[in-house]
Amino acid sequence: MTGFGSAEDRVVSEGRAGAGGGGRERGRLRVEIRTVNHRYFNPQLKLPVELAGVEIEIRDRLRQLLERGHVSVTARWVDGPATGREVTVDLVRAKQVLAAAQQLKKKLRLKGSVDLAFVARHPEVLTAANGDAAAAPVQWSDVEPIVERAARDVVAMRKKEGEALALELNARLDALESGARVIEERAPARLKAEHERLKQAVRELTASTTVDEQRLALEIALLADRVDITEELVRFRAHVAAARAALTADQAVGKQLGFLAQELVRETNTMGSKANDAAITQTVIAMKGDLEKFREQLENLE
Repeated sequence: MTGFGSAEDRVVSEGRAGAGGGGRERGRLRVEIRTVNHRYFNPQLKLPVELAGVEIEIRDRLRQLLERGHVSVTARWVDGPATGREVTVDLVRAKQVLAAAQQLKKKLRLKGSVDLAFVARHPEVLTAANGDAAAAPVQWSDVEPIVERAARDVVAMRKKEGEALALELNARLDALESGARVIEERAPARLKAEHERLKQAVRELTASTTVDEQRLALEIALLADRVDITEELVRFRAHVAAARAALTADQAVGKQLGFLAQELVRETNTMGSKANDAAITQTVIAMKGDLEKFREQLENLE
């Protein structure tokens, strides 16, 4: 099922014990989650390096919320993170650079003056040092609320799509039940016609001989048992009822409906092979078309 969710907020790490309490501003983080159809749960995460330590927690939480699907998670800093990097000045080194430049100018009789930009560009004059905020990794508790909001948006969107899909699947089940009723109504006439056909064939083959009526009745009874589709119709209706019940359940039912669809195909094929009747065969063909569409839609269902 398809879905999208996003959330954005400041990430503030909790203060450490003995560090004066309070929180440490890490920056503003945006999390986006997209899902598309897939037979299994297949997550792919693109996270900034600061979030590498929480990848397992993000996967586990998404697995709890999403039964299956290709899940793409992207996280990026909108205006951060706040790294806590401090710039320090090495005055001794700056004086050395300035003196050396002035000496070089004098000896080579060069024009111009040594300015601040020249000195500042020299290595080791200005240095950026990592502070505590950059060194400390982001914790799961720091980003969990953002991930949770984005994931809940995805779940809500998938639920809305699932409700629309359930209406479509129920319409297919209505068509299948309608086909089953047509077959059930046609079955007695088809069985009677088969009896008459068999009797006529026997009369033609035994026109000059005596026929054992008891043996003929037995053969007709055996034939009736072989072509009877009552059991198939009963199982077919049971599978349809189970599918309808699954569609009302508040849980993932894609795999269950996939199994029921296979059983519906099996019973429909059996009815078609036993029928030996043009009207029933046409109905079975239409039912198989509805079943194929039913199974295609299941690929979009969790």
